[in-house]
Amino acid sequence: MKKLTNKEEEVMKILWKLEKAFVKEVLSKIKDDKPHYNTLSTIIRNLEDKGYVGHKAYGNTHQYFPVIKKEDYRKRFVASAIEDYFNNSYKNLVSFFADEEKISINELKDIIKQIENKK
Repeated sequence: MKKLTNKEEEVMKILWKLEKAFVKEVLSKIKDDKPHYNTLSTIIRNLEDKGYVGHKAYGNTHQYFPVIKKEDYRKRFVASAIEDYFNNSYKNLVSFFADEEKISINELKDIIKQIENKK
C-alpha cells in the first residue's frame, strides 16, 4: 500500500463516507482549500493508479469507489506511525497519550480489561 498525500487522504475519507461518487460530488464535500475540478480529478486518478480507488464508466463520466477498506488503511497507517514516531512500541504510544493527558486512568483500566479478556 503506497503512502497517501494529505489531499489524497482527505479524498479517500470522503469516498469511504459516500461509498461511490462522481468528482463533482467529492468536490462538494471538501470544506477548506477546494482544488479546481481538474486538479481533483487528477488526485482521484492518482488514487486509482495507487490501487485505492476503482471506477465505473458512464460514457465520458466516471463514478469512483474505494477499493481499499478504511479499516485496512487505518491498520497500515497506525502501524507506520508507531514505527516512525514511537520506536515501534505500543507502550511508548500509550505513554505518550498519558503524558499528554489524552487518556484517563479509567480508559487505561478498560484497555487492560480488554486485553485480559482476550487471554
